[in-house]
Amino acid sequence: MTAPTLPTAPAAPARDRPATPRPDTAVGAPAARRRALRAHLGTLVGTAVLTVLLWRLGTGALLDGLRRIDGPAVLAALGIGLVTTVFSAWRWALVARGLRIRLPLAAAVADYYRALFLNAALPGGVLGDVHRAVRHGRSAGDLGRGVRAVVLERAAGQVALAGAGAAVLLTMPSPVLAEARRIAPPAALALLGALAVVLALRPNRAPVRRGRALRAVLGEARAGLLSRRSLPGVALSSVVVLAGHLTLFVLAARVAGSTASVAALTPLAVLALLAMGLPLNVGGWGPREGVTAWAFGAAGLGADTGLGVAVVYGVLGLAASLPGAVVLVVRRTGARYARSPSEPSESLEPSEASEAVTVAAVSSAKYSPKESARLASSSFPFSADPSEGRPMTPESV
Repeated sequence: MTAPTLPTAPAAPARDRPATPRPDTAVGAPAARRRALRAHLGTLVGTAVLTVLLWRLGTGALLDGLRRIDGPAVLAALGIGLVTTVFSAWRWALVARGLRIRLPLAAAVADYYRALFLNAALPGGVLGDVHRAVRHGRSAGDLGRGVRAVVLERAAGQVALAGAGAAVLLTMPSPVLAEARRIAPPAALALLGALAVVLALRPNRAPVRRGRALRAVLGEARAGLLSRRSLPGVALSSVVVLAGHLTLFVLAARVAGSTASVAALTPLAVLALLAMGLPLNVGGWGPREGVTAWAFGAAGLGADTGLGVAVVYGVLGLAASLPGAVVLVVRRTGARYARSPSEPSESLEPSEASEAVTVAAVSSAKYSPKESARLASSSFPFSADPSEGRPMTPESV
């Protein structure tokens, strides 16, 4: 006789069962923490540098520099900022034309002003450039080329700064003159060695996909920066922009009370500009103040004076970018009142609005005429109107 079987309880629905952690969740958490740490590392370092400077030098130089800023200094900063921004936007339009995407100069100037303001107002110092890269790429129907145009434009400015900085620091008296002359020969040999390695590992020896990607990147760099139609304008605009930054630094030194000559201030300004390129700052603040205070102290001009000059430079730079705030407000207001019923409204949830914007962007890129095929030719020096005629290719540039 078999024992009676007990009724078994029905299995719990899948939604009622306790969720078991996915195997990759535990692995992804440390990776997410590392990414968050890297994202905030620059802000932390910049804050630490400013804290140490204020602890060692006090707030007297900082407050004195701020009190010396007056209306004429702000107006001069706005004028210098106008020149540097227009030439930077022209350089961007030239690079975009070389990559065969359209970018009128007026729109480039407005977007560049807004990017400068966001760079100065937000931590990191690069969020404005990221914003203009994504916005231009989406408006042109080619996000990848839009981003690469901004990267190449910024790289051109950094190359110009590095070249001019090396020439200044190797020839003009400065606290790093002897060290620069000692480091220059091994640095040049290391650069030549790296170039030899790159030539030895040329793309035809690499995997096919990697070699194709490398050739594409080099081809776009050549078309955007080194072509006969782009190189003269890119070089000229980079020189003018760098001269504008140096002029603003000299103006900040005069406002802060420094009576040093322009020849003495130029290498110190180059050191400050090189420090500003480090991605370890809070809206541009941090390494610039530290390097400037050290350079002025080493040059016998006073570390507190250097801190004051750096602070005044930062404030004047922010003042020069204020037209970007006007552009930001005007465009947000115009977009709010010009929103059509087919576009996502403010009543949508954030996820729904984001999805609607993505679908609209994809549909526009797929079905609308390709604006990226229309070139923006920039006739010297301030024209970015599209040119008609046969399509431009990297080989015909």
